[in-house]
Amino acid sequence: MAIINRIGDMQPEIAAWRQDIHAHPELQFDVHRTAGVVAEKLKAFGCDEVATGIGRTGVVGVIKGKKGQGSTRVIGLRADMDALPITEITGLPYASTNPGKMHACGHDGHTAMLLGAAKYLAETRNFAGTAIVIFQPAEEGGGGGREMVKEGMMDRFGIEEVYGMHNYPGLPLGDFAIRSGPMMASADRLYIDIEGLGGHAARPHVSIDTVLVGAQIINQIQSIVARNVDPLESAVISITQFHAGTADNIIPQTARLSGTARTLDPNVRDLVEKRLFEVIEGTAKLYGATAKLVYKRDYPVTRNHERQTAFAAEVAREVVGKDRVDDQVPPVMGAEDFSYMLEARPGAFIFVGNGDTAGLHHPAYNFNDELIPVGSSYWVKLVETAMRG
Repeated sequence: MAIINRIGDMQPEIAAWRQDIHAHPELQFDVHRTAGVVAEKLKAFGCDEVATGIGRTGVVGVIKGKKGQGSTRVIGLRADMDALPITEITGLPYASTNPGKMHACGHDGHTAMLLGAAKYLAETRNFAGTAIVIFQPAEEGGGGGREMVKEGMMDRFGIEEVYGMHNYPGLPLGDFAIRSGPMMASADRLYIDIEGLGGHAARPHVSIDTVLVGAQIINQIQSIVARNVDPLESAVISITQFHAGTADNIIPQTARLSGTARTLDPNVRDLVEKRLFEVIEGTAKLYGATAKLVYKRDYPVTRNHERQTAFAAEVAREVVGKDRVDDQVPPVMGAEDFSYMLEARPGAFIFVGNGDTAGLHHPAYNFNDELIPVGSSYWVKLVETAMRG
């Protein structure tokens, strides 16, 4: 393993940054404290420029190398900063101090690892070109990556390639996994409003039960994946919320379902959307109710570029060894708004193992601080290898 010695020495300091961020989670674009901490540290490291308020609350640091003076190559490295609306149950000394908010996806670790790499790169500047460190808000459903791109971040800082990284529970600690092409799915949002006929629970025959209709819709839409999508393609439709009723003796007049649809191919995405409208409206009609679907296309497929994927895998092998890097990992059906950055510039998104921990978005999850030297070394070696001079 080729962990950078200086990074290894910094591990306790970086872990302290991570634990402080963990104790103060913030949601979506409301990451003012976290962004402030990031900006303050980047300035203290001696970054050539620190820009705030990009994509509302994003932070960007500019670090220019000393080798090969005049090199114009520019590479972006991205970490996300926001937490989730989850109540933490870890019992850790640095557990969330903000009720109902928690770093249950490891963005605290992503931010800390990139800060550690930024400190090292600003100290050594052993590369030719410019490293852009990107700290993004609102990955968890807010589209902060989209907003930073829309605001012109890529052109403003001259970014030519962009790279991202995410921890992965269940993958051995420090192992890497990546693939060229579709790495993560698109994620579209579903909102289904059902109108029936309310009444007394003792007289269902003179009512139109929206709970029954909603249950049938949930069952029927599973046939879309089972019977309409090619078995060799991928799709997931999940209804995650069902809201109806106000009392145990009232058949509710209305009900609302919501959830997501996830695919890896644009043709499958079109098919799923079309069939959802048909199945939802048809099922409601069968029971004498009406149902209106609002289908919101959200994060696109996270699609890695071939050359940058091969390069990222090679850098990972340099850090942890060739046997600990899988460059043909199957795609996953989770989604990432780093996809917007990969639509704007070539690049690659890589997973790094968090070890045998609770899963992402679980109230007992915690980022593994032993991963810090691996992740920070990966960022440093990616910059120094890509821009050797």
